Amino acid sequence: MQPLTKEWISKAEGDFATALREIRARKSPNYDAACFHAQQCAEKYLKAVLQENAIEFGKTHNLSALLDKIITVNPLTERLRPALIALNAFAIDYRYPGEMADKELAKKAVSVCREVRTRIRAILHLRNSH
Repeated sequence: MQPLTKEWISKAEGDFATALREIRARKSPNYDAACFHAQQCAEKYLKAVLQENAIEFGKTHNLSALLDKIITVNPLTERLRPALIALNAFAIDYRYPGEMADKELAKKAVSVCREVRTRIRAILHLRNSH
């Protein structure tokens, strides 16, 4: 595995840990942050796959656009599209006034993130944990 791919994975795992921590927080949970980090985890895992396959991806937060590039080397990843579409809104919308996540929405975001993470880790031949 390429060193930069490992860095993407490490960053993705940091986002996953943060999302889980915010979901579980008893004092002052930040559900917006849980949603954002769930999206970021998925984004970085997609970028890890692209990096490992030497596919350019530029600076985008659009999970569907990243998936479009991955499909060229792994067509079965198309099944992730509904999950990625669900996570896409959390890249920007919940970081600014006007949208607020509650605990249920944050749990859903983390659950969807977990699904994407599990499938992408399998593609990268990584053991799944959590």
